Amino acid sequence: MAGRYNDQKLNQSNILSALTDHDIICTDNVLEAIMNARKEKLLSKMHPYKITEPRSEGGRWQTYYRDANGERKIIRAQTKDALLEKLIPIYFQESHLDKFIFSDLFLEWLEYKKTVTDSPNTIKRHKQHYNRYFEQSELHNMPVRRIDTLLLESECNRLVKEYRMSRKEWNNVKTILIGCFEYAVRKKYIADNPMDDVKILVKYRQVVKKTGKTETYNTEELENLNQYLDKMYAETEDTVFLAVKINFLLGLRVGELVALKWEDCNEQSHLHVVREEVRNQETNLYDVVEHTKTNCDRYVVLVPKAISILKKIPKQGNYIFMRDGERITSRQIAYVLEKYAQRQGTATKSTHKMRKTYASNLNANGVPLDCIREMLGHSSLSTTLGYVYNPLTESETYNLITKAL
Repeated sequence: MAGRYNDQKLNQSNILSALTDHDIICTDNVLEAIMNARKEKLLSKMHPYKITEPRSEGGRWQTYYRDANGERKIIRAQTKDALLEKLIPIYFQESHLDKFIFSDLFLEWLEYKKTVTDSPNTIKRHKQHYNRYFEQSELHNMPVRRIDTLLLESECNRLVKEYRMSRKEWNNVKTILIGCFEYAVRKKYIADNPMDDVKILVKYRQVVKKTGKTETYNTEELENLNQYLDKMYAETEDTVFLAVKINFLLGLRVGELVALKWEDCNEQSHLHVVREEVRNQETNLYDVVEHTKTNCDRYVVLVPKAISILKKIPKQGNYIFMRDGERITSRQIAYVLEKYAQRQGTATKSTHKMRKTYASNLNANGVPLDCIREMLGHSSLSTTLGYVYNPLTESETYNLITKAL
């Protein structure tokens, strides 16, 4: 008898599979029918609370439900149908979801993220943040459906306080929580995102404000660096020194700089920025991708000084900056600045400081901020403002203020 029942189930499964394979029935229609049946059952038999219409224009439908701890909670949505869709995972719980813990959710979300991002470095960073902040936390082994806003708020405040996080650090870490719970809502594992109403009530670690002294090469420092670069190029004819020199006139991300090809400067007065180098943090290998960080190409003005530097560079391949037949990497650019700082007995200023020096020099000489934004490839002016510092020496600054007053 049991064998006949199993054969019957198998035949039903085969029949259903055949019907969907041959487009006799549509899977979407079946799923929609199931959802509609669940909504009808929910309204007629299961949901004990009244569903209230919006009281004013722009208001939301609302009702109540009991959570896993038996506490009554309010739930809202823009439409009645959307409200019912939020209630379905509450009433039609599958047993495996009751044991579905936060670490399971993180791993499932991470697999999803791999399908929607081109950056393996982003995935690695999420893993590092999870291992550091969440693996030892109360959340790690907690069933997802038992995590509410107050519990999450308490845990988030603990992490900020215990790890003395700055606001920026916390914004990076909370990406995991926001992403995981948004994913859980979309998968209908939970009805609402508990991160929506989480507030950080403890104080963030105070960050020392950055200044032009640390974020840019001032006029004097840039002059000394250029003299060093000219001297080293004269001795070695290594185009890496010209690459560093020209970037103070282009303001490119270092990955964009080393990915430049001769075809990008076909126009007389502009450079076309269309690609960048990326480093895979897991393999430590460098590669060039045919897009920039923001997935937008842009044109950068080629001033006469930059054009004269380009004319010095011999064409050894498709890329502008080559060494021994190989493309120069961003690491080799960084090494030049490190070596220079070592000789000067000063702290190394990173390759990103070239970009900030470029923006700051343009600003100090009256170039409109929106033009600087375009040259840097920023979508937001507020981002550009974070690149603008005082690139002048103390005496130059004093003279400028004296003249102004």
